[in-house]
Amino acid sequence: MIIVLKKGATDEQVEQITNKIKEWGLAVHLSRGIERTIIGIIGDEGPVRAKPLEVFPGVESVMPVLKPYKRASRDFHPDPSVVTAPAPNEKGRPAVFGASAVTVIAGPCSVENRASLMKIAGAVKAAGARALRGGAFKPRTSPYKFQGLREAGLELLAEAKAEFGLPVVTEVMDPRLVERVAATADVLQVGARNMQNFDLLRAVGQAGKPVLLKRGMSSTLEELLMSAEYVLNEGNPDVILCERGIRTFETFTRNTVDISAVPVLKRETHLPVIVDPSHGTGHCDLVAPVARAAVAAGADGVMVEVHPDPASALCDGPQALLPETFEVLMREIDGVAKAIGRSA
Repeated sequence: MIIVLKKGATDEQVEQITNKIKEWGLAVHLSRGIERTIIGIIGDEGPVRAKPLEVFPGVESVMPVLKPYKRASRDFHPDPSVVTAPAPNEKGRPAVFGASAVTVIAGPCSVENRASLMKIAGAVKAAGARALRGGAFKPRTSPYKFQGLREAGLELLAEAKAEFGLPVVTEVMDPRLVERVAATADVLQVGARNMQNFDLLRAVGQAGKPVLLKRGMSSTLEELLMSAEYVLNEGNPDVILCERGIRTFETFTRNTVDISAVPVLKRETHLPVIVDPSHGTGHCDLVAPVARAAVAAGADGVMVEVHPDPASALCDGPQALLPETFEVLMREIDGVAKAIGRSA
């Protein structure tokens, strides 16, 4: 249920209403928009439905929210949210998702060694990327494949962050590791395989860091939004949604990138939406066209894998771009962004 306040409703009126809702044992989500303030009611609304909410001073209307995702819904939060990963030092700039600019995250699928990571970080920053991605803990289908450098990988990411001033995005797989990963990462990534790991979602929601939530490989958009709801419900408003391709019958690509997910999510939720064309396609020659399409569809950013020698990469080499190819892609993204009134 949402309570829409009249334009010009006072802080005292807002406080009176929110205090009364809390007295009834319900939680409150307050959204102050440009034109209107909206009070969202969280919890069992049964006892409240009979209350004369319309008689409170400053109330314009009271409406039920039928969608199962409450905090993620535009009904509760009509204006787009902006999520910021602060610059780690004076060498960098913040990575901002949901504003006018299209933000690019780039880096290796997995942190492999210091020399490679430093080379990639320097290259993607020079090309215009605003955040560095790199896996320290890697979920792999086979237990015999490279699982990441783990703690050593986090240490290398911290070194790269300090050297280049790029906020770091890295995946966390286990609730027990959230605190450790959050000590290095500026954005905690929840991967496709863990999208419905609800204990992990609660843990990252309590970590005090932005969360990049990837769509599960066979998940609906409603399921993605319900997973985001778990993070938001822990008091963390900084969630970035990521379309990374879903599993279909098609075999020419690794996954099927659902470009239509971008405008649908932008319609349904206030949260920023980005696209991962690397995992979405699995082929380096398809990354650029899908990245351009994502920006044209309204994505707030893209996440791209870059490696100086994809043939020798320990993880997902076929989908990684060379640094010089990534530089070309950045210019193309900038052109598409400007064509639709944005910037990169």
